[in-house]
Formats: sequence, structure tokens, C-alpha cells
Amino acid sequence: MTLGPVMMDIAGTAMTPVERERLLHPLVGGVILFSRNFESVAQVEQLVREIHALREPQLLVAVDHEGGRVQRFREGFTRLPPAAAFGRLYDIEPRRAKRLAEATGWLMAKELRAIGVDFSFAPVLDLGRGISRVIGDRAFHSNPETVATLAHAFMTGMSRAGMAATGKHFPGHGAVEPDSHVAIPIDERSLADIYAEDIVPFERMIHFGLAGVMPAHVIYPRVDPQPAGFSRVWLHQILRQELKYQGAIFSDDLSMEGAKVAGGVLDRAHLALAAGCDMVLVCNDATAAEQVIDGLAHTPNPASHVRLIRMRGRGHAGRRELEADAAYRQAVRMVSLVA
Repeated sequence: MTLGPVMMDIAGTAMTPVERERLLHPLVGGVILFSRNFESVAQVEQLVREIHALREPQLLVAVDHEGGRVQRFREGFTRLPPAAAFGRLYDIEPRRAKRLAEATGWLMAKELRAIGVDFSFAPVLDLGRGISRVIGDRAFHSNPETVATLAHAFMTGMSRAGMAATGKHFPGHGAVEPDSHVAIPIDERSLADIYAEDIVPFERMIHFGLAGVMPAHVIYPRVDPQPAGFSRVWLHQILRQELKYQGAIFSDDLSMEGAKVAGGVLDRAHLALAAGCDMVLVCNDATAAEQVIDGLAHTPNPASHVRLIRMRGRGHAGRRELEADAAYRQAVRMVSLVA
């Protein structure tokens, strides 16, 4: 069996019999966890263990755990600073900012790997232009080279801890004010302007070995009428061919408002996969998830399977072992001062 192309969520702190059955469907390849799935460190560790035990190859388990306001697990986990904190520090002490970004990426990944989570959808590579409120302090900086430098440090820390990184939201969400969770953002800039600024962090990170990319539910009409996540121009022609990207592509949540321009949820899934996504996310809508796995016409893609397998977490130090690690305790102190 290969990893299927659908990632979905579950409703609570434990799987129901219906959810267990759903996750055994051959089109499912992963589970994304949210704050509602977290009650305690021990509980979420058990939940991840049970998800991984369901089938072989194991389903990928992911979470949005960037830091700042996007950190799904809190109690028992180190409070992580928003990315913008490193950008502000970089303007004053660039070397210290890079060290702290790497330490934070390592710490985030170590704590998640200790409970079995394979990867976090991080880091954000959008530019902090002060335009998009949904991005806001999730962005490292307004300067694309600074974003690339800090994101590389963060990814280096993640990699040392056994976790692959996912850069988002390609080719850049920072230049539009509307939030794609509740609206359909439109970026009227030319491809040349986007290439000159927003794509720079993605290009640099691809060169550094970025394993995952998540495209934006944003329309760039001067490039293609479809949102980037449904656009073969953006995902195949630009990302794969021009930027030479060889890692996994994850759609953003197909239940978001910015995705609905592409039709019903089954149409969205077909279009995203046809455009070049290796895995589509269907979250916060169990009915939509059922529609996708029941109706999706999909032929397994060996290349997609290999790209997705590379997202699996490496190494697994238990929580007690981690807390006894002097490097871990030092990282907690460093990061807590920034947070």
C-alpha cells in the first residue's frame, strides 16, 4: 500500500470507530492535528501512536506549530516566539537572530518528535509587508533575503531534530490584505514583481533542500486565473520546472473560502492533484472529507509516494529522555527569553 493523497483531521482527543475506518481508506495518507485534539502531552502522544499503528506504511501526522499565535499544543510545550521576533532581532544582532532561529526550529521539532508527530507545516516564507493580517507576525521580515536567511536557520534546526520543513505559502501571501480562510484574495502584481521579491525565499530554500511546499489560496490573475494551489502554471511550470523543486507539495485546506472558487470539494481535490499537489488537505468538515475519499478518481503516483515518505520524522527521543538532555534545557532557556 502507498500513502494516499488525502490528509484529513479528527474531531476530538481520541479517534472514534468511524474515524478509524475512514483513516484506513487507501486514499488517505495523513492526519493533521489541531488544538481540539490536544488535552495533555501523554494523551496526544497516545493519539499519535494509535494513528501510526493503524496501517503500513504509517500515516503521516502533521500539525501547524510555527510559534506565536499558530502553535496548536501549549501546556507541556515550550511557548515559541512568532517568526517576526527573529526578524526584529536580526536588524540589531543578525548572528544572534540566526542562532536563536535555529535553536527554535530544533526545539519545536524535538518536542513534536518526542510525541511522534512527523512534521510541522513550518516555516512561513511570506514577506511581512504589513498588509496581510493573517500573515502578520508569522513572517520573519519584509526583506526576502532576510526571510531566506532566518528560515534556513530555522530549517537547519528542524533537520537536526529529525523533521522535514514545509515552506508556505507559495508564491507569497504577504501582498494581499484578505484572509484566504474567509475570502478569495487577489494579487494583481506581475510575475516579474513576484519573482523579484516573494519567490526569493522559496528559491533560496529549495536550493537549501526544502522538503515540503504549501501553495497559497491566492489568485494572481496576471499569471493564471486559478489560485496558486490549483494552478499547473504555478506548481508545474514555475515551481517544478523553473525553480527545480523536487519535494512534496501540500495543498492548503480545501475547505477554506479561498479554495471555493475552484468548485465543489471533490472538484477542488481533483484540480489540486492535477495541478501538481502530492497531497490535499481537507479539514474541519467531515462530510467534505467523506466526499473526497469516496469520489476521488486517483491513480497512485510512485513519485508522490516517495516525496511524501521523505516527510516522515526521523529519530524518536522520548519525553523523559528529552527533558534530561542538557542541550534541550539550554534551548528552552534561550527560546523562552525571546518568547
